[in-house]
Amino acid sequence: VQLQASGGGLVQTGDSLTLSCAASGGAFRDYAIGWFRQVPGKEREFVAGISWNAAMRDYAVPVKGRFTLSRDNAKNTADLLMNSLKPEDTGTYYCALGSMTPRPERYKAWGQGTQVTVSS
Repeated sequence: VQLQASGGGLVQTGDSLTLSCAASGGAFRDYAIGWFRQVPGKEREFVAGISWNAAMRDYAVPVKGRFTLSRDNAKNTADLLMNSLKPEDTGTYYCALGSMTPRPERYKAWGQGTQVTVSS
């Protein structure tokens, strides 16, 4: 399966942005989807995850209440709606397919990353 992340950009504090993850070539609906972010010099950080049937969602504490992850298995897509963005949300965002876990090593496929920059 191949993943394509998109939707990043330059926004201001308080703005909203939706990141999309599109999958092709595999059984998207059989796996959880996770979003991670990374800034230079730091490890990849879990942001949010959604189970294969969307019955379970998990969010990192810094984004809980502001970000919402959804998926559409008919379209092989997963969207991360990010509200009330803060400068500390800046980073390269990656979507990944695998197990429902904050551990990046448990994901089997990764998108190429999309840059989100939040200006103060």
